[in-house]
Amino acid sequence: MAANEESIPLLPGQISIGNSGSGGSSGSAGSGGLARNTASELAGPVAEPEERELEAALRPKNLDDFVGQERVRKQLGLVLAASKIRGRSADHVLMSGPPGLGKTTLAMIVAAEMNAPLRISSGPAIQHAGDLAAILSSLTEGEVLFLDEIHRMSRPAEEMLYMAMEDFRVDIIVGKGAGATAIPLELPSFTLVGATTRAGLLPGPLRDRFGFTGHLEFYSVAELELVLRRSAGMLDLRLTSAGFSEIAGRSRGTPRIANRLLRRVRDWALVHGIESIDARTASAALDMYEVDARGLDRLDRSVLQALVNKFNGGPVGLSTLAIAVGEEPETVETVAEPFLVREGLLGRTPRGRIALPAAWEHLGLKMPGNAVAAAMLPFEEEPREG
Repeated sequence: MAANEESIPLLPGQISIGNSGSGGSSGSAGSGGLARNTASELAGPVAEPEERELEAALRPKNLDDFVGQERVRKQLGLVLAASKIRGRSADHVLMSGPPGLGKTTLAMIVAAEMNAPLRISSGPAIQHAGDLAAILSSLTEGEVLFLDEIHRMSRPAEEMLYMAMEDFRVDIIVGKGAGATAIPLELPSFTLVGATTRAGLLPGPLRDRFGFTGHLEFYSVAELELVLRRSAGMLDLRLTSAGFSEIAGRSRGTPRIANRLLRRVRDWALVHGIESIDARTASAALDMYEVDARGLDRLDRSVLQALVNKFNGGPVGLSTLAIAVGEEPETVETVAEPFLVREGLLGRTPRGRIALPAAWEHLGLKMPGNAVAAAMLPFEEEPREG
């Protein structure tokens, strides 16, 4: 399949690359300057723009090199292999899951495995049906279109995408009012790969049009060690097995964070003249960046310490807790809380946030009796999105 991206004008927010599987991508992480990284940036799953070039070099280029996500990897491999045997474009693919687990990487692998060019855009960049029509009309036969954060696409664009995905056709409306006419525009066969961190926000009709849906799970420490070993080989770093385990244990189950911490440990070792990185070196480096043995960063610990020391374990409202740690409520709720809840350190109840027994233990404090009673409050259901 021929790739003609260089001759195709791209809209703002679009990236088009060939089928080599390399190049900058949206939603990846990497290494910024040593002095610029804070603890929250190091342990956060969101990528910094200047880090993406290095991260792109660490991305696996095919399914055989992709570490972890065994179930999704096998299922996706079967879908792609069957499509190649039939000589047709692969079914549309939806990847969901938390940030940093490999959704963008898998989209690039889909294009590489199908030997097809890749077009990259995102939901927020498509705010009008005309934006989507311009992208779709410039696709080539067999091209892979990757839409990151697809749940943030506008409703008119979503409705246009329904027909494009199912019939490879869009209707262009010309004129207004009673004189408006719909001109059908035939599209080449293409594969849409959508990525979302909030699959529940996708309309049912859009979800149903994806032929394959894969949900990415957090990685185990053993899987993260494999990710780190591969990255260390590409970065020409020497680490002991204990060194790999130390970094993996602080990476919050996320390969993006693991690679970021690996590069910070590399910087620390380079400055201190250490050639082989062991557990002691990795621990000293990450302690300097305020990432503790459980993967908690400065913001995470501030939330727990405020809950325990200022509010006796809670319950306390989100806004009050945010003021106590000097952050916006949205920052506490979206950046700190998901990991703390997943680790069983913080609970959300109808009366507010509470520190669970594991939080007291992690901070080296004894849990008082009234805090035990608060911890037995019923937890709230997940808030409705939208």
